[in-house]
Amino acid sequence: MEQILEIVRKPWPWYVAGPLIGLTVPTLLLIGNKSFGISSSLRHICAACMPANIPFFKYEWKREIWNLVFVLGVFLGGIIATQWLANPDAIVISPATISDLQQLGIQDFAGLMPADLFSTEALFSLKGLLFFVLGGFMVGFGTRYAGGCTSGHAIMGLSNLQWPSLVATCCFMAGGFLMTHLLLPFIFKLV
Repeated sequence: MEQILEIVRKPWPWYVAGPLIGLTVPTLLLIGNKSFGISSSLRHICAACMPANIPFFKYEWKREIWNLVFVLGVFLGGIIATQWLANPDAIVISPATISDLQQLGIQDFAGLMPADLFSTEALFSLKGLLFFVLGGFMVGFGTRYAGGCTSGHAIMGLSNLQWPSLVATCCFMAGGFLMTHLLLPFIFKLV
């Protein structure tokens, strides 16, 4: 049993994790003609909890209960992983990445997320407002505008050879590169 836990605790190579993620698409299609995606679960939660007279939320959300169970499983899996399957080894970060982040003012690399960005103090600052509130709004708007999130388009849409998913995935990547190389250094200079 300890050997199995040791395998689960270690990061898996891309050639194992990638195909396992990719196999979720045909599995969902074969099991019940379901589409993989996370962002649609927020719509289902809103339709279930706030049955307002909004046409976007007026549909039979109970048919999509499997999606809510899937998201609950992701959440519980994260809790299980952090509580009982945490890798005790230090997180390895590329020296080039550390150098680039230090130039932006990020100094703490002890955890999975830099405390310079993900702390209570950072949350209630201008930087936190920009990153979490404005950034969260932009992610939500982009997800709705693109008709799905990155996982839905990049995993499900591309595997179904959908042209809009290819365009959306290319735009997600271009936006990520633009943010990382142009906007992020500018934002860090402002705050």
